Amino acid sequence: MLGYIPPGNINLTVVQITITRGIRQALYFIAAFSAVEVLFTFGVMRFVQWLSSEIKLGDIIDVIMILMFGVLGVITWRSRKEMPKTDYSNKDSIRYGMLLGVLNPMQIPYWLFVGTYLISHEWIDIGYLSLSIFSIGSGIGAGLALYGFARFAQYIQEKFALSSYIVNKSIAILFFALSGYHICKIGYIHFIK
Repeated sequence: MLGYIPPGNINLTVVQITITRGIRQALYFIAAFSAVEVLFTFGVMRFVQWLSSEIKLGDIIDVIMILMFGVLGVITWRSRKEMPKTDYSNKDSIRYGMLLGVLNPMQIPYWLFVGTYLISHEWIDIGYLSLSIFSIGSGIGAGLALYGFARFAQYIQEKFALSSYIVNKSIAILFFALSGYHICKIGYIHFIK
């Protein structure tokens, strides 16, 4: 749950879906994303010790985040003036949730850090049953955090009558800012530090 509290591509997407498509579509997105989160968490936690010793992901993840936030920013910025379609199928939000669940590069370093910490302190066993229960809890936690974002977005939209233009523009600016952050981080690490 804690991993989805800071602004990122997933919770900003939930806010955008809630405001442009409605809470029902956001709930379909959250359910699909959380299901993928369960599988992804299990896989990464199962191989966390091997992954942490074999793969150096720092710069690769930052470059992927720059590209992903940049693309999401451009798409959101370009669609800021469009009126949202009022008819979305449930499958659209489910597919989108599954796609972002698989293409969420922040999950790997997060679970490498958290998984290594939990396993090294023996707070979690790496057996199949323990990891299955932990992974289900992770999916439920992600779903609850994202549900909170969806409800908050719905509340803000109702109270302040925000248009999709303002929301899309704001989210696009946040995506560009997050991309800029990763560019500065890479620049600092490689050229200043």
